[in-house]
Amino acid sequence: MLQTPSGGAGAGTAATDSGLMSIGTVLTVLRDEFPEVTISKIRFLESEGLIEPQRTPSGYRKFSAEDVDRLGHVLRMQRDHYLPLKVIREHLDAIARGEAVQPPALSRQHDGEAVAEACDAPTAARIGRAELLAAAEICERDLAEWEAYGLIAPLPDGAYDAEAVTVASLVCELGRFGIEPRHLRVMKAAADREAGLVDQVVAPLKRHRNPQTRAHAEARTKELVGLTVRLHAALVKTALGVRLP
Repeated sequence: MLQTPSGGAGAGTAATDSGLMSIGTVLTVLRDEFPEVTISKIRFLESEGLIEPQRTPSGYRKFSAEDVDRLGHVLRMQRDHYLPLKVIREHLDAIARGEAVQPPALSRQHDGEAVAEACDAPTAARIGRAELLAAAEICERDLAEWEAYGLIAPLPDGAYDAEAVTVASLVCELGRFGIEPRHLRVMKAAADREAGLVDQVVAPLKRHRNPQTRAHAEARTKELVGLTVRLHAALVKTALGVRLP
């Protein structure tokens, strides 16, 4: 039976004192399970009526733990069952009515329409400076300081990669423990070295004339990034002698 998970996506650990989260915090929470999710994807799902976050008087979105659970459920249904949003919405409505529902088994190979709709939702995003400030709930002074330390950098056109929201949210969280941006330069340097190693491996594929080979380079890059992040986390935990979930 299809059920909306309770306490999913780790929402309980990221809620604010009011029990509500900014879109930047929601992004950080969801990316543990859904690395590809972006602010644009969350807003797209909102525009499609899959979630209805609250709004502050100034217009900022605020998400409850239930909103995050529902988002995780939607993303999981897209990822695991390749269901179109219309079907997912119908299932969610049925669950809300207390009905027992069973999702149809769709496959990526045999249901091109479902896959096409899932892929239509935005997955990559570029955000403006004001949008970054609002999503991460930081001020200009904070952002300028983090840019000075190289933790966040604008793209050539002045916009930012959506990943900057995650970086900003994590820098804020670390700040709660007294870890200042200047302390994080060593982590940025390590990340740059790891990125250089990955780029060295995939560079020959990126330069290939065959478009399929270049596409394979992107997939290989994502795979290597996942492995290096896991290795980095394991090495840090081993060095500290701690066991984390």
